[in-house]
Amino acid sequence: MAQPDSKKIFFENLSGAGKAIAVLTSGGDAQGMNAAVRAVVRMGLYVGAKVYFIHEGYQGMVDGGDNIEEASWESVSSMLQVGGTVIGSARCKEFRSHEGRLKAAHNLVQRGITNLCVIGGDGSLTGANLFREEWSGLLKELVEKGLIEADAVERYAALHIVGMVGSIDNDFCGTDMTIGTDSALHRIIEVVDAIMTTAQSHQRTFVLEVMGRHCGYLALVSALACGADWVLIPEMPPEDGWEEKMCQKLSGNLLAWCLNLTVFLCFFSAFGNFVIQTRSRGTRLNIIINRAGMKRLNIIIVAEGAIDRNNKAITTEYIKNLVVKHLGFDTRVTILGHVQRGGTPSAFDRILASRMGVEAVLALLETTADTPACVVSLCGNQSVRLPLMECVQMTQEVQKAMDQKRFEEAVKLRGRSFENNLRTYKLLAHRKPESELPVSNFNVAVLNVGAPAAGMNAAVRSAVRVGISEGHKMFAVNDGFEGFYKGQIKEVKWSDVGGWTGQGGSLLGTKRTLPAKHADKIAEQMRKYNINALLVIGGFEALESLLQLCEVRTTYEEFCIPMCMLPATISNNVPGTALSIGADTALNAIVETCDRIKQSASGTKRRVFIIETMGGYCGYLATVGGLAAGADAAYIYEEPFDIRDLQVTGTRRAPSAGLEAALTLNENSNDNYTTDFIYQLYSEEGKGVFDCRKNVLGHMQQGGAPSPFDRNFGTKMSAKAMQWLSKKLLETYRRGRVFANSEDSCCLLGMLGRTLVFQPVVTLKDHTDFIHRIPKEQWWLKLRPLMKILAKYKTSYDVSDSGQIEHVIHTRPKESDASVAM
Repeated sequence: MAQPDSKKIFFENLSGAGKAIAVLTSGGDAQGMNAAVRAVVRMGLYVGAKVYFIHEGYQGMVDGGDNIEEASWESVSSMLQVGGTVIGSARCKEFRSHEGRLKAAHNLVQRGITNLCVIGGDGSLTGANLFREEWSGLLKELVEKGLIEADAVERYAALHIVGMVGSIDNDFCGTDMTIGTDSALHRIIEVVDAIMTTAQSHQRTFVLEVMGRHCGYLALVSALACGADWVLIPEMPPEDGWEEKMCQKLSGNLLAWCLNLTVFLCFFSAFGNFVIQTRSRGTRLNIIINRAGMKRLNIIIVAEGAIDRNNKAITTEYIKNLVVKHLGFDTRVTILGHVQRGGTPSAFDRILASRMGVEAVLALLETTADTPACVVSLCGNQSVRLPLMECVQMTQEVQKAMDQKRFEEAVKLRGRSFENNLRTYKLLAHRKPESELPVSNFNVAVLNVGAPAAGMNAAVRSAVRVGISEGHKMFAVNDGFEGFYKGQIKEVKWSDVGGWTGQGGSLLGTKRTLPAKHADKIAEQMRKYNINALLVIGGFEALESLLQLCEVRTTYEEFCIPMCMLPATISNNVPGTALSIGADTALNAIVETCDRIKQSASGTKRRVFIIETMGGYCGYLATVGGLAAGADAAYIYEEPFDIRDLQVTGTRRAPSAGLEAALTLNENSNDNYTTDFIYQLYSEEGKGVFDCRKNVLGHMQQGGAPSPFDRNFGTKMSAKAMQWLSKKLLETYRRGRVFANSEDSCCLLGMLGRTLVFQPVVTLKDHTDFIHRIPKEQWWLKLRPLMKILAKYKTSYDVSDSGQIEHVIHTRPKESDASVAM
C-alpha cells in the first residue's frame, strides 16, 4: 500500500457528521479499556459523529434497549483512572448463533450505527469480523421479516469494524503490547517486591503462578524484571531432566549465599571500623552488603499454562513438592489470580489506549465498503493498522505450534520482542561454569552519570552479567566521573549485582561531574586498571561526558577505546532516542499523584489544580503525564503560551464544567508564568467561582522502585550495549592493545522508531540544543494536539502524526530488534 502524502491533513477534512459509532468491550476485562472507550467517545464527538456505548459487550448488542446508550462528553469524565471496564463486558453464547447476530443487527440499524469499535481479545475480534461479513445478508433478512424498511439495506449497506486488543496476556500477534499488559506487570512486580522482603527474612523459596494459559509473556517479562531464578512458560517447555537442573541452581544459590556471608563477616570483623570511617569519603558498602544478603531467597515464576515437553501441565504444587523433597527448603506458593486484572491502569496503558482509541476513530472515518476490518496495534513507538484476520490467524498458529510440540516455532511466531526477552533472560539468569566461559582478557568499566533514574541498577546488573558471560572482567565505578578520578573502582562479580533490578536510584552512586577537568586523573586510573571499554549510563551529562572524552582522545590515548552510552533520565531529554530509562517510572509517579489530587477534589468539584513536574526545559513529563492523567492543559517551554491560554483554561473551562480542572506545568516552561504566578492569578480571578491549589511534585518523581517497563528496558538496552562493546573490542584489538578513535567507536544506544540504534555521539551535536539541554526535534510533541482534543479544545491535528504514515495493510510490519514495548 502506498504511504499517504506527508503533508498535513486536518480533521476538518475528516468529518464524522451523519455517522454513528458504537464502542463495546468484550471478553476478559483489562486495565486501560476505559481509557480506550474515553478516547473513542471524545474523538468521535470531536469530529461530529454520534457515539454510543454498548453495555455488557455482545450480550448488550443482542439484548438492545438501554444497553445501547448514546454517549456524551461528560459521560466519560473521571473514567481514565478506573480499572476494568465501566461499560461492562460479558461472554455471549447467543451472539455465536445466527439468530443472535440478527437481533444485534436489528438493534444497531434502529440507531443508524454502522461503525463498530470492538475492544477485546482475538475471540471477540473474530466474532466482530464474522458479523461484518454477514451484515448485508442480515439486513436483507430483516427486510424480509418486516423489521426494517427496504431502503435501510442501501442506507446502511456496510458495517465497518475496527478492533483494539484488550488483554493482559499480550497474546495477540501483530502488536508489541496489548491494552492492560503493562498494568498487569505492575501488579505482579508489586507482589514480587513485597514477597522478596519476607522471603529474605526467612530464607524461603517462593513459587508464583501468574496468568497466561496460552501465553507466557507475563511470566517471562516479570521474571526478567525481578531477576527470578527460574521461569516456566508454555511456549518453551524445559528440557527433560529440568527438575534436577532447577534444584542444582537453587542449591547453588544457597551455597553462594553462605560463602558470601562468611566472607562478609570476616571482612567486617577485621575492617569494619575502617569501612564505616571511609564511607563518608565515597567508599560504599552496597556491593558488600548485597553479596552477603542477596540469595536468602529463591523466586520461581510459573505461567498458569506451563507445560513440559510432553504437553503435561507443570503446577505450582508439583514444583513446591519437588523443592521440599530434594532440597528441604521452606517453600511457599502464591497464586496471583485476578489481582493481576485489578487496580488502576498504568501510565503506559492509559497513553497506549488513548492513542489507539483516537486511531480507531480515524480508521472508521477513512474506511470504505472494500476496506478489510483492521486492528489498531502498537509497533515500536508507532500506532499502526493491520488486517484483523491475518493477525487472528497468526495468533491461532502459535497455539497450533505448541499443540504439535513445535516450540521453537511458537516462540518465533510470538515475535522478535518475545524472542529477545527469552534470550536475555537465559543470558542473565543462568550463569555458566567458569570452564565454559570464554576468556577475553578485556576489562570493562560501568558507571552512572547525572541524576539518578529508576532502572539504572537493572542496567548495571545486566551489563555486569553479560560482560562476565562474554569473558570480560567487569569494574564498577562509584559516583560517576568524580569517583573515577578518585579511584573508587572495584571489580564486580556475578553475584555482586543479584537483586539489583528492583532497586530504585543508583546503587553505584551518581554525580553530575563532567570529566574534562579531571581527564588526566581519569586517564591515570584507566591505565591502573587497564580499562579497555566504557559503558556510561545517564542523562544529558552522560552525553556531554562522552563528547568531552572524544575531544581529549588526541591528548590521552587511554580514551581511544570503545565507549557506549545508555540514556537514563526521567526528563527524557537526550537526543538520539525516543525514550530514556527512568522516564516511565517518573510518569507513573506523576499519574498516581494526579489521581489522588483529583480524588481529593471529588467533594468540592469547582477547583483548579496546578501541578508542576520536573524535566528542566523538556516538557515530556508535563505533556505525557498530563495526557495519562487527563489534565486539561500542559504548559511547556517548547510550545510558548501567554495570558490568553491561561485565561481559556483557568477562568472559563473549570467553572463552566462545574468540575475540577488539572493543569500540568513544566518547571522551566516560562520565566514569568511560573507555578506561583499562575496560582496567584487563578486564586484572584476565581474568587467566588472556584478555588485553586498548587502541587510541586519535586524529587518524588525520581524516587521509588522502577516500573516493570524501566527494569526491562534497562536490562535489554544494557545487554545489547555490552554485546556491541564486545564486538568493538575484538575489532579494535591490534598488536596486544585496544585502539579505537573513530567516530563510530563512541556511540549512544537509543530507540528510534521501531529499532534500537547505535549512533556516534558526535553526530548528535547538530540535533541538540545544548543551552536548554533538549533535542531540537522531539517526537512526543505530536501527542499534544491529541491531549488537547481529549480535553475539548478546538485544535488542528496532523493525521500522519497519529501513526497513519506507518500503516501497513498487506502484511505484518517488520518487528524491531528490541521494541519499545516489553
